[in-house]
Amino acid sequence: MKVNAAPSRQMTVLRSLHFASYATMVLIMTYFPLYFYSLGFSKLQIGAIYSVGPVLSIVSNLLVGILSDKTKSLRRMVSLLYLGQILALALLLPQREFGIMSAVMALFYLFQTPINSMLDSLTLLAADRMKRSFPSIRMFGSLGYAISAVIFGYLLKTYGSDLTISLALGTVTASLVFSLFVADYQASMRKFEFRALWAVLRRRETFGFFVFIALVSVSHRMNEGFLSVAMRDNGAPDSVIGIASLASSASEIPVFFLLSKFGHRFREFPLLAVACFMYVVRMLLLSVTTEPWGFVAIQAMHSVTFGIFYITALRCLQSLIPEEYRASGQAVFGVVWTGIAGLLAGTVGGWLYDAFGLAALFRAGAVFALLGCAGFLLFHFRRTAP
Repeated sequence: MKVNAAPSRQMTVLRSLHFASYATMVLIMTYFPLYFYSLGFSKLQIGAIYSVGPVLSIVSNLLVGILSDKTKSLRRMVSLLYLGQILALALLLPQREFGIMSAVMALFYLFQTPINSMLDSLTLLAADRMKRSFPSIRMFGSLGYAISAVIFGYLLKTYGSDLTISLALGTVTASLVFSLFVADYQASMRKFEFRALWAVLRRRETFGFFVFIALVSVSHRMNEGFLSVAMRDNGAPDSVIGIASLASSASEIPVFFLLSKFGHRFREFPLLAVACFMYVVRMLLLSVTTEPWGFVAIQAMHSVTFGIFYITALRCLQSLIPEEYRASGQAVFGVVWTGIAGLLAGTVGGWLYDAFGLAALFRAGAVFALLGCAGFLLFHFRRTAP
């Protein structure tokens, strides 16, 4: 589809694509583990399946990002990623054996882990061409996540966990259909040169940006990976754990709306430092909270932590990475945000949990966020120094 497609139509397509794509994320993050558990898999086996994702994301994000920039086919690459997910889910549907399902899930993660980075990259390009704000599109992903969490929870409670894979096939197929109607916003870019991309990534400010992003990402992943464990250890039923997940996704929406209207008025590094400091507060509160509903209330801070941090980080990435390397830069961001941070949070967090308990784990997350805050403030003062 040509770039001069009607902006109003493209906005509808992109918003629908984010809605459907994040509906799939609900199933992957919340209901796939319950599906595996219903098949009789142990917690160790489920953990093994999920540990494959961060490892594969390092390879798949970089490969897909570089291929997208080199071939100028980001839109087609997004569609191919959805097509690969459909193939993997179709193979997964009749399976019940752990070994086979592990291999199929590895195939699924190969196509699934780069999708958020590539979708964000495509949306950033589209928003720039249409003179629209990225948060005004991305907020529909949060809306899709929140609404789908409620609807899928009801359907799976009524009809059983066996419906999980079929629902995922439905949401990924819808995502594929929407992706086919997105215009090609990458076709007019300059030729990709790997040497020039490496020169951009090696710059002090770009390298430092990714280092500080990694530090804060570890804090975020510690919250994401161990929150349900903390709530379960403090007596929270599954329904309250689900409400906590809903509270976090729903709280993003008003912040995304506000950032779409007023975010451009604030400089990136100070705004990132504010979000990092709120992560410090969030993690410290988690370290002392013992009431299930207290955890739910803290999850509402997702708005002023992830909501501000993620949108501002992508905005900062746009200023650091030239447009012709946008998918590759987004891929590196995805590697840091999902792969490296996920591995560190899982290994370091798991060790801290076993050795010192959940309170120590969340305090460590606060330290990671504080280091990120200091780093972004340092960058800001260096930029503004006479």
